Amino acid sequence: MTRQFKLKLYGIPTMSQFKTRVLPRPWWVVASFLSLMTLLAFMPRASLASECPALLNFKHSRLQDDAPQNLCQYAGKVTLVVNTASYCGFTSQYEGLEKLYANYKDKGLVILGFPSNDFSQEPGNSKEIADFCYNTYGVKFPMFSKTAVKGKEAHPLFAALAKTSGKSPSWNFNKYLIDREGKLVSHYGSTTGPSDKTMLAAIEKALTTK
Repeated sequence: MTRQFKLKLYGIPTMSQFKTRVLPRPWWVVASFLSLMTLLAFMPRASLASECPALLNFKHSRLQDDAPQNLCQYAGKVTLVVNTASYCGFTSQYEGLEKLYANYKDKGLVILGFPSNDFSQEPGNSKEIADFCYNTYGVKFPMFSKTAVKGKEAHPLFAALAKTSGKSPSWNFNKYLIDREGKLVSHYGSTTGPSDKTMLAAIEKALTTK
């Protein structure tokens, strides 16, 4: 006994009959779409790496051209966030940070620099700061437009980092290390240079964790 015959025997409409008799064509399309959406809702999510962690879910303008940037683009990387200044006793750390970036970027490290005049050592505009960073230290890691990094006016990223770590920047070239999952690993003060062994060990450990 064929399937079509069984359906007719019990008065059950076939698929073609269901489409034409039970549901008008527009409703059939809607029903099919809803069924597909229900199926997709119960399918496993492709990858958690595609989600943006809270500590990176912010936007800010790029230094060299003020183009809007979404920090979510760095999700899945090990991220070192640094507040910078052009006229500071620690400004030479730019050189070490660029070396650090060059050595580890292919392994998944990104350094994000945020110039700030909160300590009265970054008076220039975006073009002046960008020219200084590139021409003096050859900085190629991502740099963002000048912003506040402490107090009530702090950029939301730094407000979130301060809340999570319990430490706001007390001077230029503070560093916040974030792992691939978007969790804060540690905070390092200005005196911790880019070649500090403890920080390097933390970076390498974060890079090897998938």
